[in-house]
Amino acid sequence: MNEKIFKTLSQIGVSGIVVGVLCIVSGISLGVLSIINGARALHEKKNIMI
Repeated sequence: MNEKIFKTLSQIGVSGIVVGVLCIVSGISLGVLSIINGARALHEKKNIMI
């Protein structure tokens, strides 16, 4: 019985770590893409006539 509980808790812990790492990676990649697109928009600002 104790082994089953220990195995379940281990799987929960591992899945929590995996989800955390995925959130960090996706956040960093979205941040970099936002910075790149913002810099591209600022660079092209001089070509826009309103």
